[in-house]
Amino acid sequence: MLHAIPEHISNRMQYLEEIDARDRVNCTSRWERLRQIPSETGKFIAFQATLAPPGDIIEIGTSGGYSSLWLSLAANEKKCKIITFEILEDKAKLARETFKQARVEDIITLIEDDALKHIEKYTNIAFCFIDAEKEIYSECYDLVIPNLLTGGILIADNVISHKKELRSMVDRVLHDKRVDALTIPIGKGLLLCRKL
Repeated sequence: MLHAIPEHISNRMQYLEEIDARDRVNCTSRWERLRQIPSETGKFIAFQATLAPPGDIIEIGTSGGYSSLWLSLAANEKKCKIITFEILEDKAKLARETFKQARVEDIITLIEDDALKHIEKYTNIAFCFIDAEKEIYSECYDLVIPNLLTGGILIADNVISHKKELRSMVDRVLHDKRVDALTIPIGKGLLLCRKL
């Protein structure tokens, strides 16, 4: 999977990496920046998604579609689909362009709306990746976990880079008896949970 990324996907990944690198230098507002995961995080979530049981792959926070492309590698291998949520119009537009250019429109459904309005209806979640505004992480977790399949995996990004904002949520998850959980120093820090 990681050794044979199709050229149309790797080309789009490179394009988004270049935008992200430029934004980090030139944009002063976090709202103007593309804001996406580093490639090592992408590889990790793709790898973990392949280990999840059969079911839905959910992503909360699409941005330009970079992390979705990594997840598409796992979805292609597992013959499943991805549902991804993005609330910002400009980022949803870029993500749609990403999915078209990378030729993954058939396996990714982009919902341009607040994920919190929709998550409860997905009752067959095998894998969930959260990379959105930190204020909603706790609520996302609370909505996903009851619908996460046994053996299902939830990963939340930025738990080290935003340690102060996410401390109470991470502490609560680490003591949640419904999951095994740990933090991993990959990228900006990942919270990895496996449903018991």
